[in-house]
Amino acid sequence: MSMIGTFLCNLTSKQRATLTAAVFSFTSMSAIAAPSGKDMSIWFDVGGPVGGPYATVVQNGAVQAAEDLSVDLRVMYSDWQPQKMVENFKQALAAKPTGIVVMGHPGDSAFEPLVDEAFSKGIKVTSVDTALPETMATQQPNGFGYVGVSNADRGIHLANQALRDGKFKAGDRALVWGIKDIAERSDSTRGLISTLEDAGLNVDFIQISPEVDKDPSLGTNVLSAYLARTPDVKLIMVDHGALTSQMGNFLRNAGVRPSELFVAGFSLSPATADAIKTGYVQLVADSQPYLMGYLSVVQVVLSTRYGFSGLDINTGAGFVNAANIDFIAPLAAKGIR
Repeated sequence: MSMIGTFLCNLTSKQRATLTAAVFSFTSMSAIAAPSGKDMSIWFDVGGPVGGPYATVVQNGAVQAAEDLSVDLRVMYSDWQPQKMVENFKQALAAKPTGIVVMGHPGDSAFEPLVDEAFSKGIKVTSVDTALPETMATQQPNGFGYVGVSNADRGIHLANQALRDGKFKAGDRALVWGIKDIAERSDSTRGLISTLEDAGLNVDFIQISPEVDKDPSLGTNVLSAYLARTPDVKLIMVDHGALTSQMGNFLRNAGVRPSELFVAGFSLSPATADAIKTGYVQLVADSQPYLMGYLSVVQVVLSTRYGFSGLDINTGAGFVNAANIDFIAPLAAKGIR
């Protein structure tokens, strides 16, 4: 007889019962402690190109959540092109994962039938960055959620904050560098323009081209040409996180001195933090893309594991400027803010 067998035989019936209960309790606790996402797979479209500053922060959040919950994560990139986002979704759908996370740029008309198909096959879907309100209305009870900000609200809020901080007056000239032709995504640009115009500013608009959308460094000639022909501009609002991160370089190349113009944009990165510190960017609305990545993975896991309905989470209530950049900059360097 083994030592363990001898040990068990020497126990009284009460002691054996106590030991059995303890083993059962430990086993049960181990089962409860198993990661919620174990045996789940999620395909995640982070929107931008590989290495893009905004997409990278979204990806960092998703990767951390996947590690915390033991999810098998597959990351996709779409160069901010709506058609590529749709193609990525179809590829993910064919792979039959547990869930899919999308950027909502293509809009409800493109995504709603695909999302419906996914749910009919037992695949959970949720959206980040740009809402899909019609899809949300029909699929939220089944687990479709949204993590991000209202694009219309974020444009309005940033413009109003810039008007307060910059003390602009009617007749001042402003530039909005943004996107008007991508479904819900364009609501942000429209919010910027309408808010500035309602305040009496003269607003110029430059459409972000697909080429600049993919590679923001190509925007330097666009901005330099505009500044050369419009020397009276006082406010520049950039509706693009990666372009905002390049504004320090763009303005230096154009011969603009620090704080000579008031520049406002979206989303943090190490380059954007440096531009704030050096006076080339005065205001950034932080939509906290790390949370978009993290919480959307949590959403898929929870709705799959426990049948929770979709959550609608607003991640973008704050602003970053010279007053708080010293605290936030180290987090931006780590790809968290």
